[in-house]
Amino acid sequence: MKLSNRVAVVTGAGGGIGRAIALSLARRSCHLALCDIDAAALDAVSSEARAFGVRTSTHQLDVANRAAVRALPAAVGLIHGRVDLLVNNAGVALGGSFEQVAEEDFDWLMEVNFHAVVRLTRVFLPLLRESDEARIVNMSSIYGIIAPPGQAAYAASKFAVRGFSNALRHELAGSKVGVTVVHPGGVATSIALNARVPRDAPHEEVERGRAIAQRLLRMPPEQAGELIVRGIEAGRARVLVGNDAKFVSLLERLSPVHYWNILKKLTTR
Repeated sequence: MKLSNRVAVVTGAGGGIGRAIALSLARRSCHLALCDIDAAALDAVSSEARAFGVRTSTHQLDVANRAAVRALPAAVGLIHGRVDLLVNNAGVALGGSFEQVAEEDFDWLMEVNFHAVVRLTRVFLPLLRESDEARIVNMSSIYGIIAPPGQAAYAASKFAVRGFSNALRHELAGSKVGVTVVHPGGVATSIALNARVPRDAPHEEVERGRAIAQRLLRMPPEQAGELIVRGIEAGRARVLVGNDAKFVSLLERLSPVHYWNILKKLTTR
């Protein structure tokens, strides 16, 4: 996919992987409709992107707000006139076992991580079909490949993104709209620090979990964003970001039932 003079909608563009994807696209002369709940962060990314000579628009958006999602294509179309690329990157994290996590927190995470992906895809698909070459890019996770304990909600959302993306790709086969699902490994973003935790979880347990997560988040977001955009250019159906993602993908294929026992031994060492 040639990205020059295309128009991309990127959610969660205010920081982390979303910001990195946006700037990698801008370096390729791709115009941007940047979406995030944080207006100040959006303005900063927009300013960085315009330094590459591209047109940008900013859209403060809570992806869980159904009315705001329905109104977004018209707002983007008014400024850019077209959409060629939709990057569903916005996401949140929630720690704790299934029994620890409150129902409303579980539902909140699914609204942001999965239902918003479906709704954004639904409202933008008519615009994408008007392009001569378009692509939907959905952000799953390494936890859309494996499902560790303490991540029941997050893994459920990311497995759902993976299944939705794969089925949608098959349904759109032969059309001008491709679908890519992305599985990042440990990328050094603030998602673990900002994760919700069970209200009654012991403070020491929460901090220990965050410390472990931070040690696993190593890849710079800029590197991850560049790898993802290269995957978009190549038209890849799936992008594994990082050697950790590639390793667990292989391990899960070799041992789909008992992979966690192997990983426990490796991480203990």
